[in-house]
Amino acid sequence: MLKSISCFILIFSFAMSLNAQDLSKHQWKDRLILIIAEEKNEKFQQQLIELQNHQNGLDDRKLVVYQILPETFTTGFKEENWKNSNELFQKYKDEKSDFRVLLIGLDGGEKLEQTEILSAEKLFNTIDSMPMRQSEMRKNR
Repeated sequence: MLKSISCFILIFSFAMSLNAQDLSKHQWKDRLILIIAEEKNEKFQQQLIELQNHQNGLDDRKLVVYQILPETFTTGFKEENWKNSNELFQKYKDEKSDFRVLLIGLDGGEKLEQTEILSAEKLFNTIDSMPMRQSEMRKNR
């Protein structure tokens, strides 16, 4: 009986971990922009538009956009493929604001955070000043 219970707990834990979103899969491959909001509000929509208007710059800098709401999240700009989970929201929400933008570098560290719309210019300047990005730019010349 104890073996059965242990086996069930192990299987249940594994299934739950598969459902959890793990951003570490991007480490050393992608930079991440997390747009976190309590709801799809005006700032949320404006931030998406700002980034969509600079898709080539996002691609060039290996940026993956995460849209994160309290119960769901998705990557990119499409309206489909939302996944049910509150883990990312709980981990990255700002206690003092209903909107937050976060840049996570290739190394998995938080590089920039703000609670106002992040301009593509500021985002790109921040990334382009990083040693890893400068190395990438030298290699691509």
